[in-house]
Amino acid sequence: MDRRTFILTSSVATGLSQLPLASFAQSTPKTALRWVPETDLALLDPMFTTATITACHALQVFDTLYGLDDNYQPQPQMVGSQQLENNDLTWKLTLRDGLKFHDGSAVQAKDIVASITRFGKRNPLGQTLFELIRELKATSEKTIQIDLSKPFPLLMYSLAAASSSIMPERLANTPDNVPIKEMIGSGPYRFIAEKWISGSQVVYEKFNDYVARADGLAVNTAGPKIAHITEVKWQVISDRATAVAALKNNEVDGIETVDNDFLPVLRKDPSIVLIKAALPSIAIMRFNHLYPPFNNILMRRAILAVVDQTEYMTAANGSEFPEYWNDKVGVWAPGTPMATTAGLDKLTGKRDFNLARSLIKEAGYKGEPIVLLDPVDFPTHHASALVTAELFKKLGLKVDLRAMDWGSYLQRRNSQEPPASGGWNVGFTAMTGTSNLDPTSNLGIRGTGKQAWFGWPTNPAIETLRTDWFYAPTLEKRKALCQDIQLQVLDQVPYIPLGAIYKLTALRKGWVNFQAQGPVFFTMRKG
Repeated sequence: MDRRTFILTSSVATGLSQLPLASFAQSTPKTALRWVPETDLALLDPMFTTATITACHALQVFDTLYGLDDNYQPQPQMVGSQQLENNDLTWKLTLRDGLKFHDGSAVQAKDIVASITRFGKRNPLGQTLFELIRELKATSEKTIQIDLSKPFPLLMYSLAAASSSIMPERLANTPDNVPIKEMIGSGPYRFIAEKWISGSQVVYEKFNDYVARADGLAVNTAGPKIAHITEVKWQVISDRATAVAALKNNEVDGIETVDNDFLPVLRKDPSIVLIKAALPSIAIMRFNHLYPPFNNILMRRAILAVVDQTEYMTAANGSEFPEYWNDKVGVWAPGTPMATTAGLDKLTGKRDFNLARSLIKEAGYKGEPIVLLDPVDFPTHHASALVTAELFKKLGLKVDLRAMDWGSYLQRRNSQEPPASGGWNVGFTAMTGTSNLDPTSNLGIRGTGKQAWFGWPTNPAIETLRTDWFYAPTLEKRKALCQDIQLQVLDQVPYIPLGAIYKLTALRKGWVNFQAQGPVFFTMRKG
């Protein structure tokens, strides 16, 4: 029995059209949106996780100095005007009028300085920016001055990230190793803490004092952020069949991510619209470089020799809708300017189990258990974990498969403890959206050891290439550097790309202006 047949004939899914969903049916305000997020919101602070769900949360609650348009180019958002002086070494940013935090206080330049400083302490792109900042200061209540040691063309792009969220100075001054718990931003929606039920629901309400930009096109995170919806309620439904049934029965208005298994059902329903994401996520297998056996490059190369992207993509998505996935993927999103085929033969060529076993023997693998993290409530990564467990067993590796929910996974993958003491050896995630466009926010390539993204690889060569990319004078030079970065990744193997997946969102007809770049609710409205 194939994967889709199993799911659609299971005891959960057989009641797809009849399932009683009284727990989701409730009277809602006329402008309420009932939304099923991809997974539970486990972490609130966007500085402490790269999870997409947290970035989506942050973009509702917090505002940023700049936003990204539909071409992923930065446009002023909180910034009303800017001046560049001293050969682009001095940036003077003046805030728009009327900006307020959700506690009623005015947004001031001192809040911006504190928030950007926080961004520079933990975020890799922020850290790159702060290597060039000689001075950051508030010169008035509404004006910020940034003095650089040399021009940085990506400054505006850096300050458009969800992780560069602007918050009150008192929150931004929280020690950088402590997540903020009070969600006070200046975005178009307020986070209603007293209605947050972990694992069940998240509620946002329109911030009536939000002043949207008067200019620009409302697309992606750029332009006027006008909240047409009074209340956005995330209803966490971990079982995908139950979520689809809720959508069909008009118990919810939208599902962030729909498994391909349900496409035949949803495509036949005239009341439902399917939306393909503008950019794919690239699913990856991530190694822990701190502990055996994958601190040994021979072990990582052994796994690279046998990973079959087609197998992973069909396990996660099924084989019937290949237009929603790609199994010939390297570091950069297919079809985008930096995408390259350099070195891809290591992934797309014939899989070589004899080579893999020889490398494992050469590495001196001693039969120690390999702790493999399996987030069972995240179907894509759960499928990757199961495929990997079988693959490792074929290679004679001892597998310790640890099942857990996504929230627990996000916390455990940050542990630098030994695998047998609460740590791990192999995990799975996906790098989403703009992370796959270029080196600016691609955390997977970073090689800064214990300061790097989870997995903590060390690779000075790739760090040099990344830095060179920031200052490359031409598009062709940047493309060449991205080719070299991909060759480094496929040689040193900080992670293995498992394929690209285009997220499918399902909405009930009647909702318009959903952003294909990602779920931001300040552009959506009833048609």
